[in-house]
Formats: sequence, C-alpha cells, structure tokens
Amino acid sequence: MAIDRRTTIAEIAEIAGVSVPTVSKVLNGRAGISPETREHIQQLLTEHGYRRRGTTKRQQVGLIDFVIRDLDSIWAMPLLQGAEDEAAKAGINLVVTSTHGRRVGNRHWMRQLASRRSDGVVLVVSELQPGAEDELRKLNTPVVLVDPVGTASDIPSIATTNWAGGLAATEHLLSLGHTRIGVVTGPQKVACARDRLDGYRAALTRAGIAVDHSLERYGTFLAASGEAAAAELLALPDRPTAIFAGSDQQAAGVYAEARRRHLSIPRDLSVVGFDDVIICEWLQPTLTTIRQPMELMAREAIRTVLALAREGTAPQPRVELATSLVMRESTAPPAFR
Repeated sequence: MAIDRRTTIAEIAEIAGVSVPTVSKVLNGRAGISPETREHIQQLLTEHGYRRRGTTKRQQVGLIDFVIRDLDSIWAMPLLQGAEDEAAKAGINLVVTSTHGRRVGNRHWMRQLASRRSDGVVLVVSELQPGAEDELRKLNTPVVLVDPVGTASDIPSIATTNWAGGLAATEHLLSLGHTRIGVVTGPQKVACARDRLDGYRAALTRAGIAVDHSLERYGTFLAASGEAAAAELLALPDRPTAIFAGSDQQAAGVYAEARRRHLSIPRDLSVVGFDDVIICEWLQPTLTTIRQPMELMAREAIRTVLALAREGTAPQPRVELATSLVMRESTAPPAFR
C-alpha cells in the first residue's frame, strides 16, 4: 500500500492492525501499550513519513517553555542548569516561567503559550489546572513532565526511582542497627511521596519489623514541615532513634528540632534525607541522603520534548532514572538508651 507523507493516523492504524487511539498513544508517548506494538507503530510512522500538523512551524520557532514551581528553591538550580545546557546543545532557547506554587494551565498562560507557538513544554509542577491537558492537546504542543514532586498524569514523564530510594534509605538505617525509624514524607496525594513511604515500609517488612503507623508523618517537603513532624515524633514516649526525611529540606527541619531538644546527630538521632541538594554539605553534620539526578532529569526532559516535536514520538512514555545512597556524617548505630 503506497502512502505519501500526508499519511493519516487512521491509515497507520489500518496498516498496523490497531485502533486509532493506540496510534495516538504512541504519538504522545503515553502508557498502556506493549513494547512490541509501540516499536511496530513507531517503525511504521517513520517508514511512511508521518508528520503532525504544524510540526514544521514549531521546529522553526526554536523555543521550549520550561515551567517550574519556584525559581528560588534549592532544587531549582540543578534543574534549570540541566535544561539550559541540553537546550543550548540542541540550539534551542528556553522560556522559563515560575508558577509561584500555583497550578499550571490558567487561560492567561495558555494564551501566552499559543502566541509563542513553542516547540514544546516541560513542566516541573505538582498539579495542573482542571482541563489543562486537554487545552495543551488542542494547541498540538508536546508536553513532558519532570516530577521531583510527582503527579498522577498520562503525560510523558521523567522521574526517579522513588520507591527504591525510600527502600535504600531505610535499609541503610536498618543495617546500622536501628529498628525504630520514623519517616516524614510529602503530601499524601503526591505520587513520589507515597512511593518513598512505600519503600520505607517495604524495607521494614523485609527486615521482619512491623510497620508502626505512629512513626509516619506527611508534610510539604519543606523545612517547616520536617521540623513540625520531628517535634511530634521526638515527643513520643518511645521516640525513634532515626528519621528518614522525604526531602533534604525536611531533613533540615528535623535537624532544627533535634537541636531544640539538645539531641546530637548522629549520636542521639540518625537522619537521612532525599534529593542530594547543596544544603546536604552545609548542614552540620553533613547529611546522608538519597541522590536523585535532577540535572539529568531536566536534560532527559528536553531531549524527550524535542523528540516529540521533531519526530512525533517519545522514546518512552515514562523514564525513571536511578537513585543512589550518598553516605555522609548524619547516620550512626543507635546509642544505648
């Protein structure tokens, strides 16, 4: 069957023997398709020169919108550095927008995006406005999510192995002899917070230690929530000898509460964080933490959104980069109590 470069999605679906929505999922890098089917459809799209409407115009703009919650947060810099470096390598400029904690997708932002005709959008946010995904699809603008804070969505995303990170942090504390380990994580509705908590629970279960929900606290990933949670945990009659914090900022809050109670880290309390941002080296003692490669996450997001814009497909609907334990001075075997 001879097909020219004006091939439609319906024709690709007919050749592949699949439905139109299945081809659409491949084009938008969405999940729910077997690797074999995805590869077959991608091959057909390439062979028959399928191009989205307007793709060529977007490529000529040379702009990527990079939307981040806050520019002054301690994890914003590695994300921006990675995105800027990768964009420069590709000859693309970034338009950086801060949401200041607000959800992305209001009408004003959508109008600005439409007027720029950006080649794609990289979102580093926790929530989208209701209907924002549909509006972005109407603009035919590729979107990729970077989720150090996580969100539930079928947008192509770049993440890290949060569950494995929670497991590794807790197993490290268990290896030192801690059995009463508190945990402070992010908002309950945020996927990465739940994953880190689930990793913590899995490590305890593997070690034959019953999960004690009285040692679990949810927060906001910020220092104040870490301090408040630590105040509750350290006030327990049988307080924990170690705390796993869901972010390095929360760990800084744990440090503050430990100092207020005249507890020495790590002699009286071991602490593990998550992120491996610059404050890990500033805290005294330096913070043992789980590293998530945020600069690499941003680089991968730029590569993915450019692949969507230029080729019409994402290499994978979701990429999870490996986390790793970074051992410093904030953990030690528990002191006899």
